[in-house]
Amino acid sequence: MKETLENHTEELHVNCYLTDFEAFNGAFYIVIFIISILGNGLLITAVVLYDNLKNVTTIFILNLAVSDLIFAAILPFYAVDHLHQWVFGEFFCHSLKAAYSIGLHSGALILTALSVGRFIFVIRKPKDSFRRKYVLGTCVAAWVIGITASITDAVNHEVVQLGFHYYCIEINPGGVAFYVKISLLFLSPFTIIVFCYSGIILMVFRTTMRRKFRSVAMMLCIVTVFFVCWGPYNVIQIIHYVYEPEECWKAERLNVAFNVLRIPAFAHCCMNPLLYMLSQKMRKHLYRLCRCETRQSGNPEPCGQSTTVAQNVCYTTANSAVTIEEKI
Repeated sequence: MKETLENHTEELHVNCYLTDFEAFNGAFYIVIFIISILGNGLLITAVVLYDNLKNVTTIFILNLAVSDLIFAAILPFYAVDHLHQWVFGEFFCHSLKAAYSIGLHSGALILTALSVGRFIFVIRKPKDSFRRKYVLGTCVAAWVIGITASITDAVNHEVVQLGFHYYCIEINPGGVAFYVKISLLFLSPFTIIVFCYSGIILMVFRTTMRRKFRSVAMMLCIVTVFFVCWGPYNVIQIIHYVYEPEECWKAERLNVAFNVLRIPAFAHCCMNPLLYMLSQKMRKHLYRLCRCETRQSGNPEPCGQSTTVAQNVCYTTANSAVTIEEKI
């Protein structure tokens, strides 16, 4: 599945010799897929088994993990496309592009809802009933908006033959729809999140709430990583839509920048589980999962042959974390 910039550079290959990233991209997608499935799968399992599913932060974490899994699920298809060609037909061309859009946009909107929620909970301190209604309503809204936004992406892609190869490409790139989507689903969430966390940090340091700074710092770290990963990639796509290079050396620079910036963007789907491991709470959940403990008894149960080395790794992981307050 080619991105829009790749569609353009496909035409430039006739007259320009651009660096070929196909083999690297294919291998990269496979590695990211494996790491993301393992990391987010363990995260969801540990949270469902051992955490408080009524906790606001926990619900947001679960939704983020699901959005990362949806995004990661398309990467094997990307890998085959880059290593060979598009062999999955018209239906999967539309549906996988929709899954790409859902995973990306729902993640951004859930992070925005999390940030706004943190801001409200710190400033107003609402009742638990309001918190539960807020997290349920915002998560449902994030998924509905993400699915709705994916429809245009799915419709605007089709399978075409270029030479002897088939590609799933965007047939109507750019235009008003692209800028509206970038504004509503990336720039607006970024602005809202910056405002919310600026207010939260000021409130924390002006009051006696400094003990909660670590909890805020954890969520701020997750949000920052998202925009650091996806921000440059979105910028390079905007540059492509407003500027088409007419010289080969300029096309080559744009091609290299696009492929390099795509690495952290696509790798983001496996980063959140690593960030959550900074929390002692999450690391203890992982330790309990490694020991196959039950939620009720807290005692280990047989779950296959686990080695002493594996248990030592889990024990070290659980006891080397920074203590973080999870609930505001």
